Amino acid sequence: MFMNFNFNNPTNLFFGAGMLNNLSTMPMPGKKAMVLISCGKSVKENGYLERTLKQLGKAGVETAVFDKIMENPVKEVIMEGAAFARENKCDFIVALGGGAVIDSSSAIAAMAVNDGDLWDYVCGGTGKGKPLVNKGIPIVAITTTSGTGSEMNGFGVISNLETNEKIGFGDQSLVPVLAVTDPELMLTIPTKYTAYQGFDALFHNTEVMMSKGINILSETIALSAIGCIAKYLPRAVQNGKDLEAREHIAYASTMAGITMQLTSVVAQHSMEHSMSAYHHNLPHGAGLIMISKAFAEFFIGKHACDGQFIKMAKAMGMEDADKPEDFITALVKLQEDCGVADLKMSDFGFKPDEAMILAKGARSMQGGLFEANPCEMTDEDCAGIFEKSYR
Repeated sequence: MFMNFNFNNPTNLFFGAGMLNNLSTMPMPGKKAMVLISCGKSVKENGYLERTLKQLGKAGVETAVFDKIMENPVKEVIMEGAAFARENKCDFIVALGGGAVIDSSSAIAAMAVNDGDLWDYVCGGTGKGKPLVNKGIPIVAITTTSGTGSEMNGFGVISNLETNEKIGFGDQSLVPVLAVTDPELMLTIPTKYTAYQGFDALFHNTEVMMSKGINILSETIALSAIGCIAKYLPRAVQNGKDLEAREHIAYASTMAGITMQLTSVVAQHSMEHSMSAYHHNLPHGAGLIMISKAFAEFFIGKHACDGQFIKMAKAMGMEDADKPEDFITALVKLQEDCGVADLKMSDFGFKPDEAMILAKGARSMQGGLFEANPCEMTDEDCAGIFEKSYR
């Protein structure tokens, strides 16, 4: 446990039910916004886009809407979005949506004012790793889901379909200047995605707890978030209109955006990004759920961070937890309570002989997260986790 840490977040966060209604009173970083939304229908049908545009109009901000972001955003759409921002002379972005939209905003903000291709600036895999020459245009993030915590950091994950890569991209200069987390916008999330996103938020925090870089502040925040998810996610799954449950899951997700700045997540996320790079229809949270049990069991078998697993089990409601395996018990129960314990890799097109391909992809795309693991994990170990998770 480290006592030393560095925390620097310039985001002005407005958190709470009904907060979108106050957007017009919040400080805007420009005069014309590129309003970034997904290619789906939810923000339009639920009225969130109309409400946002109305609030921006009251604030004297002109708008141009770009609605082409998909669940696993791809490089080509990022470049199209950057061109859209330039052509419409937008001086900032309002990202209205879930993790994919907010992840995309970081990349679009950067490429709107930098030359070349996004992959010129991506570090890892086939990326060229060049530094950004110009600071991206400012971002206002309005999250409509509870999963990624992207509203609190300047990094996202983008796919390159040509190379079967899904790699993190970002820079501290791309952190949103303003973030709005309004749990009322999450009341309409479908049951399945409530569970997937909630577990994404859970694993952000559990991976921080497993990381060898854990410190006193990141642990305190992560345990608070883990406790909220364990208590309230089943309620949110069972009744999406339960505002109290939505508030606590939203809190846990936003806090994950902070814990991940204080302490890196570990290779569980690298492994899932490899999974959805090769199987693009796989929801990120679903992939994480599929490998989570075997991933934790690997470190338990190595006795790499036994105390951390016990702390997490206690936070998840097992007050008498005294062994690391209790975390597995709590995790499986939570998955059962949320109806996701029976997810199968085979249902998403995976084959048993892909394990080593996925393992090597995880290290190639996001090898840095393996460095945060509490003990060594070889490609063979990683493939073994995929094999153990397969059904």
